[in-house]
Amino acid sequence: MTAKAPITQDVMTLPRKLPQEGKVNLVAMTRDQMREALIAMGTTERQAKMRVGQIWQWIYQWGVRDFAEMTNLSKAYRADLDAAFVIEIPEMVSRQVSEDGTRKYLVRIAGGHEVEVVYIPEEGRGTLCVSSQVGCTLTCSFCHTGTQKLVRNLTAGEIVGQIMMARDDLGEWPKPGEPKDETRLLSNIVLMGMGEPLYNFANVRDAMKIAMDGEGISLSRRRITLSTSGVVPEIARTAREIGCLLAVSFHATTDEVRDKLVPINKRWNIETLLDALREYPKASNSERITFEYVMLEGVNDSDEDARRLVKLIEGIPAKINLIPFNEWPGAPYKRSSNNRIHAFADIIYKAGYASPIRTPRGEDIMAACGQLKSASERERKSRRQIEAESGLG
Repeated sequence: MTAKAPITQDVMTLPRKLPQEGKVNLVAMTRDQMREALIAMGTTERQAKMRVGQIWQWIYQWGVRDFAEMTNLSKAYRADLDAAFVIEIPEMVSRQVSEDGTRKYLVRIAGGHEVEVVYIPEEGRGTLCVSSQVGCTLTCSFCHTGTQKLVRNLTAGEIVGQIMMARDDLGEWPKPGEPKDETRLLSNIVLMGMGEPLYNFANVRDAMKIAMDGEGISLSRRRITLSTSGVVPEIARTAREIGCLLAVSFHATTDEVRDKLVPINKRWNIETLLDALREYPKASNSERITFEYVMLEGVNDSDEDARRLVKLIEGIPAKINLIPFNEWPGAPYKRSSNNRIHAFADIIYKAGYASPIRTPRGEDIMAACGQLKSASERERKSRRQIEAESGLG
């Protein structure tokens, strides 16, 4: 049967009217910052807290971007807000829809830079894969995003704005005065898009606090998973200041192999990383750590690797997500065979750990794990170049 071509939708956008000089974007301000901004505009200190609550709900619970629609505020006050502030999120440039329903968005942020965001629908839930940087510093040799140089960190507004943009596209904002539908098309967030979230900690933290706020987007911290390649000093801080679930891009069972696959391992090796992970569930009250493990033929997929992995994570509440390698042009690796992946999973399962094999999603639109790469920043590399940089050539 011939596979269907992906549905591609280019979203035509008119040039956005530039905000008047001096206008400030309210998106991603903390409540305290918004309160101070309203006081600076002329709101009395006595009224400021109430006004923050009202505006916060309009922006994050109802998805309203026009102050004129904030009908529980006086017309004069709405005019004052419009004169001082804007409510802006990143601009959707294009949307591609895979035959499996996965949506990949190309999103433009300040400075004309672009990042990719992926929405994955599943039965009873939907997961948004959010980016935290334009490009990446980590150069993981199996990851397409890692072949793009870091341009800059995203702001908190650009991070939470991805969630707001996806809710726009899904038509998921509830309407004021109507019964709230608790069924969520966007029920989970994974910080697994472009970039290393823990190299942009403050902005990621502030964006996730807004996502978790009960009077706004209102996602449970257990519905948010932050994925790191192993920035050890920030792991304990993540437990204290965010408290979300944690996933680790592990991918190897020896320092020799992990140094090549995930070069950050040269700075914080497997032993150092695992010491930090042992403390995370207790510090964050999380149930378990997710170990992400991409399956690469002849590199990290032997029975010996599986047994070594089980031994390494002993004592850590964990599950191991096995990820069939998502190939991309010029990739220096091949996906492990299905038989090899299942044999690896069986060893882990018999040792008492959940070992789901991730079903690749959105491969036809290059939206699968490790395939994200902004078209505007793309730097093509040959297979030989990538192999040389990974040390596996």
